[in-house]
Amino acid sequence: MAKLNGSQMIMQALKAEGVEVVFGYPGGAALNIFDETYKQKDFKVVLTRHEQACAHAADGYARASGKVGVCIVTSGPGFTNTITGIATAYMDSIPLVIISGQVANSLIGTDAFQEIDAIGISRPCVKHNFLVKTIEELPRVLKEAFYIARSGRPGPVHIDIPKDISAAIGDFEYPDEISIKTYKPTYKGNAKQIKKIVELISESKKPLLYLGGGVISSGASDLVRELVEFSGIPALETLMALGVLRSDDELNLAMVGMHGKYATNMAMSESDLIIALGARFDDRVTGKLSEFAKSAKIVHVDIDPSSISKIVTADYPVVGDVKTVLEDMMPRIKELVKKENYKEWRESIKRYNSIHPLKFEDSDDVLKPQWVIKESAKIVNSDDAIIVTDVGQHQMWVAQFYPFNKPRTLLTSGGLGTMGYGLPAALGAGFASSSHVINFNGDGGFLMNVQELQTLAENDIPVITIILNNRFLGMVRQWQTLFYDERYSSTDLDNKQPDFVKLAEAFGGFGYRVNTKDEFRNALKFALSQKKFSIIDVRVDRFENVVPMVPAGGALYNMILK
Repeated sequence: MAKLNGSQMIMQALKAEGVEVVFGYPGGAALNIFDETYKQKDFKVVLTRHEQACAHAADGYARASGKVGVCIVTSGPGFTNTITGIATAYMDSIPLVIISGQVANSLIGTDAFQEIDAIGISRPCVKHNFLVKTIEELPRVLKEAFYIARSGRPGPVHIDIPKDISAAIGDFEYPDEISIKTYKPTYKGNAKQIKKIVELISESKKPLLYLGGGVISSGASDLVRELVEFSGIPALETLMALGVLRSDDELNLAMVGMHGKYATNMAMSESDLIIALGARFDDRVTGKLSEFAKSAKIVHVDIDPSSISKIVTADYPVVGDVKTVLEDMMPRIKELVKKENYKEWRESIKRYNSIHPLKFEDSDDVLKPQWVIKESAKIVNSDDAIIVTDVGQHQMWVAQFYPFNKPRTLLTSGGLGTMGYGLPAALGAGFASSSHVINFNGDGGFLMNVQELQTLAENDIPVITIILNNRFLGMVRQWQTLFYDERYSSTDLDNKQPDFVKLAEAFGGFGYRVNTKDEFRNALKFALSQKKFSIIDVRVDRFENVVPMVPAGGALYNMILK
């Protein structure tokens, strides 16, 4: 049995878990750990320029790769800076392991320099956390952290390691497997309940598949495609599920919710059977709960039992992994369900599409953000590119108008809605994939983690950032226009911006400012051919709104359409 210090144990654990890249920022309480990262050759260490970005980069890596993202930071402000990134991952069920340094055990509770109660602070926004008190428990804790992060409903796990533990020497034997008595995720769904659900589907007239991010987490996208193709049941996707179905599949009703398509929201409102797969009935999807799907029976399949009936009562709950449940369900679906049974339902939804299709009024005088997004997809190979967004109007336009055809090709902060997410998440995606990474950003959110341009430059990651620049905090401005009598309090950024072209050049990349369609096409094509990061500053219509829009607290069928 090997004798190692705590920091060496961490290195060996990361190697055993197949970690390829670690994002981090050093500091006093984590110096022992970072000293060992310098000596090892098993994974790459990426120095981000801020700890929030460190967590977002690990998150972007995890979403793009399907692996656990890893972030190492120091104590005190080093850890508190990661909280926004940890909460972002928690809300979207993204597997991370965050390792933070802590002051020595003897100093905990004394208000020592850079001491913070990291366990207390992180508890509400992690799947689990550990404060390591002894060197003997460290190997087990490391193994449990990775196991908990990736199993069941994925999520971030935090390990707080005092400085004396990172230096202490002990026996190292890394477990091959782990078993936790109090944590046993249920993967297999109840067979009797699955049988009832299939019978219910065969008897329904207006069934609807409601797809959430859990479909992607479980690796069930291919099975869902098979189910849709065989059954003829229309399906809608949450923001987190975009890419499960091909965008050009006629049974893909696209995104549902506050900024979902008219036909999609109407279908949800009129369905007689909603089959929710890995979705959690978020308020942005349901709208006014008392008016949500009033005629529908609810089937809810989710690996997290606490999500079932949390918001909308499930008539037919199934606790289990979406992929495993569908594998059990498909043979019986093929016996009982007939595609022609839902022909009238599909035609009804088509009529809604013809009444209010998703569209925008194009212009040659001013660039429309929707046009920029659609044109980007024509120029980039949309089946291979990874698209990242920040948060705001541009995020919703990307969800509405970019053709997502594969899972894990949209990285976006859904549950927390974190401005500043886009650039560092794109950085993480750049380490996870050789595909082009396109980061759509607003001019406000881009500046929140702009320092990561230096990390992109240092590592030769050719992320292309397209800033849809309306010189506003656009989504907040839209609400001010609609509900606050056009009082643009703290949202008008006109004449308050840096020169994004010079900013790109100052950090060692390429910058372009475009005002016409041809300028945009040329800039994007040139950026795609480069091996450095690029910023394309696109001056778009300042007062373009995201529609449809369900006002907050309104019924899903009651949409602002123009």
